[in-house]
Amino acid sequence: MSCLGNVIWFIFGGLINFVVWSFFGVLLCLTIIGIPLGRQCFKMARLSAAPFGKEVIVSPRGSSLFLNILWILLAGVSIAAIFFISGVVLCVTIIGIPFGIQQFKLMLLALFPFGSVVRPSNSYYSNVKIY
Repeated sequence: MSCLGNVIWFIFGGLINFVVWSFFGVLLCLTIIGIPLGRQCFKMARLSAAPFGKEVIVSPRGSSLFLNILWILLAGVSIAAIFFISGVVLCVTIIGIPFGIQQFKLMLLALFPFGSVVRPSNSYYSNVKIY
């Protein structure tokens, strides 16, 4: 099911999201200061391309906490609001509920990109805590 969901997702918007996040990641990596932000954009690009079958694990580490607070103040709230609104709109129909859930997953990563890990949800490593 996750393969079919990823194919449908990629055709109807995942490719565009992937290209946009990758473009901003490349732009941010052109400067030394923007490299950490660019890496987070590449993380969002990978999850935007194929979100089905993956989970987001947010780490409560102190170093990532400061960067996440800075990210939330600068860009995280507006990006997460877009994912939230599109997730609510998709959840209105029964067919759109799985895609709305993926938007909420992207919203979580948009709020807390630093220190979070994206990994396959049905793998051996899903029982291992990363902290």
